[in-house]
Amino acid sequence: MLVNPGDVTTMTFDWGSIKWFVTPSSVPGAGSTLGEVIVNPGKGHARHNHPGAEEVIYVISGEAAQMVDDGKPFRIGEGDAVHIPKGVWHSTYNTTWRPLRLIVTYTPGGEEKALEAAPDLRLLAAGAVPEWSQS
Repeated sequence: MLVNPGDVTTMTFDWGSIKWFVTPSSVPGAGSTLGEVIVNPGKGHARHNHPGAEEVIYVISGEAAQMVDDGKPFRIGEGDAVHIPKGVWHSTYNTTWRPLRLIVTYTPGGEEKALEAAPDLRLLAAGAVPEWSQS
């Protein structure tokens, strides 16, 4: 099944945006989740965990400070991959002036549903382009 970026909704937050291309609820038979995350310059997401899934982060472009298991943050950049075991606390913070682009997977899929409860969530229709400005 082919999924194009213009075919899926975009979740936007104060820190950036996410497009989920493959989820168990959107692709029949899918057991994992795959999406593209953009973290805006100087922004990041709060420390959190995924009790029901492991996460893999792959950096397409940009740099960030990555914290895993409440350890000391370490630098991640283009081409790096980070594995976050199920239930482990973590956070990602874009430390540069350029957008950070990530591919993220959850195994098993479904953890993306937790983001639907985020107070700063704005859901954009398929094909809509998110607006971004640095404050």
